[in-house]
Amino acid sequence: MDLHQVPDPEHTLQAAGLRVTRPRLAVLDAVRAQPHLDTKALIAAARARLGAVSHQAVYDVLRALVDAGLVRRIEPEGLDARFEARVGDNHHHVVCRACGAIADVDCVPGVAPCLTPSADEGFLVDEAEVLFWGRCPSCAAAVPPSPSPARPH
Repeated sequence: MDLHQVPDPEHTLQAAGLRVTRPRLAVLDAVRAQPHLDTKALIAAARARLGAVSHQAVYDVLRALVDAGLVRRIEPEGLDARFEARVGDNHHHVVCRACGAIADVDCVPGVAPCLTPSADEGFLVDEAEVLFWGRCPSCAAAVPPSPSPARPH
């Protein structure tokens, strides 16, 4: 993502109908600067910028940003929820089974994985997620693969 094309955080919040507050700016900046952080890391980033901010304030900010569509929450099985500012496109994620690292994966042209259910059971489907699981380059180089492909605990 080209940082020169990203609107400033104040404008982003205002355009989404959110009040501009110091905690919202701190959390939005942290999510933009380093995607796929968990709540604990975002609390630390907000505190580094603001000095003091409560856990609850960060949780409230994240909820508001997700509800406004400015931040996406992803929840790979076995890991804490992670947050990213890359929203509004059709991208997926690859997750390391060993260390839990997450990276974005753009869709590949051609045959796509199933993104539209054959039967929606009456649900109004608004999103499909694809998670690829494997081992990041560091973990693959450090340790031979385990016989069972268990997800992180």
